[in-house]
Amino acid sequence: MATDDISQTSGNVVPGGPRRLTALTAALGGALTLVSLGQAADVGSRLGYSYYTEQFLAVVLGLSLGLVFFGERGARGKAGSFARVLDLVLGTAGLALSFYVAWAYPSLVGRAMMLPWDALIAGSVLFVLVLEALRRCVGWVLVIVVLVICGYGLIGHLVPGALQTREVAPPRMAVYLAFDPNGLLGLTLNVAATVVVAFVFFGQVLLHSGGASFFNDIATATMGRQRGGAAKISIVASGLFGSISGVVVSNIVATGIVTIRLMIASGFRRVSAAAVEAVASTGGQIAPPVMGAVAFLMADILQKPYSEIVVAAIVPALLYYVSLFAQTDLLAAKQDIKPVDADQVPKASTVMSRGWIFILPFAAIIIALFWFNQRAETAALWGGAAALLVGLFIGYGDEKMRLRHLWECAVETGTAITDIILISAAAGFIIGVLNVTGLGFAVTHALVDLGQGNLFVLLLISAAVCLVLGMGMPTVGVYLLLAVLVAPSLVESGVEPIAAHLFIFYLGMMSMVTPPVGIGAFFAASIAKAPPMATAFESMRFGWTAYIVPFLFVFSPALLLIGNPLEIVIAVSTAILGVYAISAAFVGWLHGPAGSARRIAIAAAGAALLLPPGVGGDATLWINGAGLAALALLWSTGRAAARRAMAGEIGQ
Repeated sequence: MATDDISQTSGNVVPGGPRRLTALTAALGGALTLVSLGQAADVGSRLGYSYYTEQFLAVVLGLSLGLVFFGERGARGKAGSFARVLDLVLGTAGLALSFYVAWAYPSLVGRAMMLPWDALIAGSVLFVLVLEALRRCVGWVLVIVVLVICGYGLIGHLVPGALQTREVAPPRMAVYLAFDPNGLLGLTLNVAATVVVAFVFFGQVLLHSGGASFFNDIATATMGRQRGGAAKISIVASGLFGSISGVVVSNIVATGIVTIRLMIASGFRRVSAAAVEAVASTGGQIAPPVMGAVAFLMADILQKPYSEIVVAAIVPALLYYVSLFAQTDLLAAKQDIKPVDADQVPKASTVMSRGWIFILPFAAIIIALFWFNQRAETAALWGGAAALLVGLFIGYGDEKMRLRHLWECAVETGTAITDIILISAAAGFIIGVLNVTGLGFAVTHALVDLGQGNLFVLLLISAAVCLVLGMGMPTVGVYLLLAVLVAPSLVESGVEPIAAHLFIFYLGMMSMVTPPVGIGAFFAASIAKAPPMATAFESMRFGWTAYIVPFLFVFSPALLLIGNPLEIVIAVSTAILGVYAISAAFVGWLHGPAGSARRIAIAAAGAALLLPPGVGGDATLWINGAGLAALALLWSTGRAAARRAMAGEIGQ
């Protein structure tokens, strides 16, 4: 593949720009990936080299800044124009300063308390460069959040009351944010540069080796013969792909090109087709075991075993997809949408005989994590190595990987991860300000006081904050920001830590389909040629469980598989039935059309079933029982009516 082609594949090319810049961005993307994989594999220590982790992070940051300013997010226009020259200056400055920090870090950190001139210059300029690169990647929202928090950190000591902070002089702030392990070069950037890069690379290798085709084919083979099969294919394929991709929009683009058109051709409305794809792709990020790499980040932050995070996430993800499957199935019944044409559906046995080998990369990850107790990034390398062997020697059908494709995987990984690197850097600034000024403690108590001791009110406030702050950001970025700003207040109020972090993650992720920004829904709408806002509202209906279930598992950890086994069984069983019933009410179909009164009755029965143990006190089981009886009655009467209608049609 030519250099230009590599750059275009990576999505980081300057249209009409000089060839040397497209080659440079490809080189930077590949270098970022290789450096990160080397760190994940402990290559330096194995070769006998000793260095600070912050030195490695400074190199990654510099490569990311170069990718932004030299790549497609750089200025448009002719070579030599002011904007293009400015970008060359910014990119060069970002690379040079970051590499200087990497080289001089041992000296800089030792002299940091004296605020030396080189530390002041490097820290201040890097702050500006990171924010400008961040603006180009994700827009103004997060930049404004960082500026507001940093600004408040400088004047917070003048504010009376609960939000008063310690006084920190601007020079001290600049050096602290740039060089302290709690700042820019801290935990969030380290996780993004190792764990996330390793898993994104694993995903790229898997897809280049034929994994994407296998996912689509197995989804088609298992779901294509069912009513509304096109939508179910989309759900399975997007869920599988989304779990490892970590980026909702790229998942929508990768799978939606095929699945959205297939849904429209089978009879789904354009808005519904786009919404199903957007919600299915978003759900892939919350589906264990990978969860878009957030599972490993959450385990690091909570200092809990990865297995606990995965187990806790199983039921909420199950309920999410039960609702999505139920709605598409009932919608297909209501609109008489047929299965996919038989000649387009391969045999499951044929697909599995050609693609069963793709189980091995995932098995390698699980074995590395649970059998050999390897770190998350090391496990991802095991999975990548297994996927590479599968692609090189077996492949899928006519698709096989070549060694030259490894460079393409590295370039695509490096350019895809840039947004997350910069968001992680911004999260480092926020964490630094919260720590050095004491603002984090103040914000936590302010949110708790705002809830006035009422946990439900605090959850509502937190949910609104999550939806606003999560707008337009990739999975890891959403979680990092909310884990810093919102989760501590929930934990302080007595919420189970895993429940608090899953709560903010789920609500933050739903910002991808929630108006007014709903970028995931908008991308799907553009593929389907559907109205963007209508698609976003339709997506909210399809993904309704992600707005409701987090409130339930905060009050009843049984839905996170925490607690008494009997309570867990009852909670999960009734929740599945409740989700199905409410989904039927949304669609307006349960063994036949449901009018307004019947829909309200079905929804009420579903709500009674959805109530988990402990939320309604001792009356919960009675409420669940009443909901079950009501749903059984509605089901049987609907079935009887459907039989009578069918008998009448036959009689005619």
